[in-house]
Amino acid sequence: MPISSETQASQVPASQKNTPNPKLYTIGYATKPIAVFIAQLKQYDIQAVADVRSVPYSKVFYDYHQEAIASTLRQHHIHYVYVGEELGPRSKDPAHYNDDQQVQFDRLMQADLFLSGIQRIQKGLDKPLNIALMCAEKDPATCHRSLLIGYYLQQHQPQIGLEHILHNGELESQCDLKKRVSQLHSKGSDLFLTPEQMAEQSYQQQLKLTSYRKPASDQ
Repeated sequence: MPISSETQASQVPASQKNTPNPKLYTIGYATKPIAVFIAQLKQYDIQAVADVRSVPYSKVFYDYHQEAIASTLRQHHIHYVYVGEELGPRSKDPAHYNDDQQVQFDRLMQADLFLSGIQRIQKGLDKPLNIALMCAEKDPATCHRSLLIGYYLQQHQPQIGLEHILHNGELESQCDLKKRVSQLHSKGSDLFLTPEQMAEQSYQQQLKLTSYRKPASDQ
């Protein structure tokens, strides 16, 4: 059962509700021991984890099942809230998919449900709390936490300086990640495209490679 934000909010120590200049991070857990995961959260003074998985369970990493990770975070006085219904990459709305049954993030980020999820994150930052958006993928460059949520925030709420906690614990800003994605698909300069247009082209190519596609059995 999803754990309500109201229940979990009461478990956050009062000392954690007065964080000046709250920050928003993302973090992936694949292949990461739970002790390392917790250590990285503490390294950046994360006070709340927002689970953005559409399915809050793992077939391999059982420490990150919803109930298990919520319990572990609670033991370390870190707030847990599930926002995968709003901010997950596997939309339940058929209108958010193309003819190949691949989710289209440009459609998804216009949905009222997605926007309500963004508002929930903003309210958490306003408390104020340092928040980490949690998903499975090791590299944020292949995950919707950067390609959907990070992209939206950079376009519409740039005042929120999103930072990605990489697998080794180092930080990469959304701006630097955008440059890295652009380099992944770079084919050199193009006289007819601006650098921003080339970056957008690379972003779209990355989406085609990484965005969720419904399995044939569900089509």
